[in-house]
Amino acid sequence: MSTVTYASKRRRAALRTLAFMSPWLIGFAVFFAYPLISTVYFSFMHYDGFKAPTWSGTQNWAYVFEHYPLFWPALRNTLWLVVVTVSLRVVFGLGVGLLITKIKTGTGVFRTLFYLPYLAPPVAATMAFAFLLNPGTGPVNSLLEKIGIDAPGWFNDPSWSKPALTLLALWGVGDLMVIFMAALLDVPREQYEAAELDGASAWQRFRFVTLPNISPIVMFSVVTGVIQAMQYYTQPLIAGKVASGVIQGAGTQFEPGYPDKSTLTLPQLVYNLGFQRFDYGSACVVALVLFALSMVFTAFLMRRRGGLNLAGD
Repeated sequence: MSTVTYASKRRRAALRTLAFMSPWLIGFAVFFAYPLISTVYFSFMHYDGFKAPTWSGTQNWAYVFEHYPLFWPALRNTLWLVVVTVSLRVVFGLGVGLLITKIKTGTGVFRTLFYLPYLAPPVAATMAFAFLLNPGTGPVNSLLEKIGIDAPGWFNDPSWSKPALTLLALWGVGDLMVIFMAALLDVPREQYEAAELDGASAWQRFRFVTLPNISPIVMFSVVTGVIQAMQYYTQPLIAGKVASGVIQGAGTQFEPGYPDKSTLTLPQLVYNLGFQRFDYGSACVVALVLFALSMVFTAFLMRRRGGLNLAGD
């Protein structure tokens, strides 16, 4: 009898736990598990959104990796943005946060000036940036020419388009600035005082006091930055449209990647294949590649973080 009572209590406790977890479980199933399983399923199907899907095996995978000319340039551009843009954003955001926490007067003004660009809508901010960097009429190139510097082509030059996108990302670094400021202000002051008494230089205090205390925030910024870079769609697409002078209206179709595929990213391929070419199977293949890359980068960063913790201990 006691065994039955104990089993009944365990069952009620399990059902109670399941009831509390049900909102998360439902959200996970509807917004993650089902889309992921569907994406894997359609990646092996020929499906155009109008007719019933038919089995095609690995034809979509072979087409994307071997015959689709835009895939490898988009992959290289995406990886470039992940490595270069994310690294510079984290360094620049940390530098701005350090600067604002050190200055004595005008902190609110500087904080507002650096944070306001982050609030600008991505489309409007990209259009404004493209006009500022216009090779012929933009004020940036006009200023560079006046001081004797050869003005680059920016979004009209394949060699400068990705650096221009990086400058746009650095201009909107206000989100990282606020996060790093909060982390820096939370570093115990007594640790700085102890380091100063031991004769530590400014760099040594930063290396051995600041960085260990804010390392979780740095890791958070890098991981979220990688995920955002993997989803980079609006800014390169709008920059390419503005720089190319294409006015898209009814019946027109813009091929992303201007100039010369240099601003093409994997999320743009997903849209191009799925909603412009109606090749949903190939679009699902590219989406799965994005998912796999995000998982690999995140696992690598987390492993590095764990190694650093073990080394520190």
